[in-house]
Amino acid sequence: MAVNPNEDTEFNDALRKYGIIPPREPTPPTPSPPASPQLHEVISGLTPDELRELGEEVTDDDLQCTVDAFRRQRLAQERKEAKRARFGRVYPIGREDYTREVTEASKVNEEDDEDDKGTGVICFLYKDGIPRSDRTFAHVRTLAERYPRAKFVSIVGNKCIADLPDTRVPMFIIYRKGEIRNQLISWGADRERRLEELEAILMLCGVIDPLGQSSHGARAGRDDEKGDSDEEGDDDPSSRMRSAATGTNARSTKNIRGSARKGDDSDSDFEFDM
Repeated sequence: MAVNPNEDTEFNDALRKYGIIPPREPTPPTPSPPASPQLHEVISGLTPDELRELGEEVTDDDLQCTVDAFRRQRLAQERKEAKRARFGRVYPIGREDYTREVTEASKVNEEDDEDDKGTGVICFLYKDGIPRSDRTFAHVRTLAERYPRAKFVSIVGNKCIADLPDTRVPMFIIYRKGEIRNQLISWGADRERRLEELEAILMLCGVIDPLGQSSHGARAGRDDEKGDSDEEGDDDPSSRMRSAATGTNARSTKNIRGSARKGDDSDSDFEFDM
């Protein structure tokens, strides 16, 4: 008669006692049920209208007060974000507008900005008819709508920098608090660039914040990511965002100096007075 060593029988217990069959494997413990979600976890993802409906349905006075307070807080946050979303599109400018619309605009603080951070301003130099420039312009429009707290302006390349060669277009000059944070020259000339790569560069330059985060929260998040970067997988969005920025032709600088020679393909920067 065949013996099933996994059966829980007296006969098998006797066999185990004399070492004829191996000991029975211990039964794995029953997993504990998941903890009940806290109230703030339940209501944190609700819209103000959903919170209002929830407040009308609950019968407990204390719970109703909590929901109403959370709804008022959410409405205040939305009003604050609406005030900060000052832009939301690409603003065409001329050379004579540069100082006012770019340099000076980047010095303007958001309402209730205690850190005196100014405004992120992205100046896009382009030329119609150049495929990489046209493709990048579509990305710029998308990002301007996605990040209405940053100001995106556009200007024809040689209208901003005299004799700017087509090989340098498209070009980005990135400002915050009156200073140039970065410049990207000939974006997409080496290979076709994705929108996420440009988004990553602007985020790393500190002129746009991750969606759903304030400037302070984004800064704290970036500090935390430095220590956790080795543990993040390829599926992590922030990991992909940082990877997208790797290997770009971004060049960090605070001053654009030098001169542009017509037709020159060197990596020199450009000089322009606004």
